[in-house]
Amino acid sequence: MSFQSEGQEPTWLSVVRLLRWDRPEGRLILMIPALWAVFLAARGNPPLPLVGVIILGTLATSAAGCVVNDLWDRNIDPKVQRTRNRPLASRALSIKVGLVVALIAFICAWGLSLYLNPLTFWLCVTAVPVIVLYPLAKRVFPVPQLVLAIAWGFAVLISWSAVSCSATPAPTPCLGRETWLLWGATVLWTLGFDTIYAMADREDDRRIGVNSSALFFGKYSPLAVGAFFTGTAFLLAKLGMTMELQRSYWIALGVAIIAWAWQYSRLSQKTIPASLYGDLFRQNVWIGFVLLAGMILGTST
Repeated sequence: MSFQSEGQEPTWLSVVRLLRWDRPEGRLILMIPALWAVFLAARGNPPLPLVGVIILGTLATSAAGCVVNDLWDRNIDPKVQRTRNRPLASRALSIKVGLVVALIAFICAWGLSLYLNPLTFWLCVTAVPVIVLYPLAKRVFPVPQLVLAIAWGFAVLISWSAVSCSATPAPTPCLGRETWLLWGATVLWTLGFDTIYAMADREDDRRIGVNSSALFFGKYSPLAVGAFFTGTAFLLAKLGMTMELQRSYWIALGVAIIAWAWQYSRLSQKTIPASLYGDLFRQNVWIGFVLLAGMILGTST
């Protein structure tokens, strides 16, 4: 047997697909709440080295999460139209290669975490079991997207504490009300966009016997998405008032609310093209960056 038959992609390209680097929207959408937190905690002016660590850390963490997910689901993914060509599902890569790639990604994330203060480091450590066990949630928990949302929430806690817990005296809480408002907004936002993502796989998930929020809410899934985005907007508005953010933030939040309302209206239509779910998921990436721009400009003095 030849190492690479005619028409078969090279191993390095399979590794790129395993890490999802060919589909950057999934990497960016984890980076966004981490950047929200680091810029808000630093009032728009975080140390550039820390921003670099946050960006690289989210890339390493999301890469590790993708590989772990595909290792758990290597026998499920072939049964799902959207995932059947993933490298581990199609056996383009072996389990051994997947384990090595995951280990390297976790080591990179660990090395970056050493730059951070002790509390932030231990938050990074605490996030690892959530990342590793998330793929199992779909087998035992009716709303596995909530587990993913909690994992996303760690991006806020890690980034915020990296700024505020480095200089705060011990008796003073460095994760205040603003932190938890942003954490809650991130959790609800993640529940919203990942429920949209799960709606594309409803029939396959039902046939295989795994859980998702789209199956849990059933015909009320569009209403659930609307409720999640409404809660996100409410918490972001409360955050803006608490931090006394300036006009740019409110303009960005207004754009986001309009976009989320439009997404809800599309999901509520009787006939929905299969491509819509992926399109709406990707739209949340630019919505997140619009909000990030508003946060940066809204905290400038």
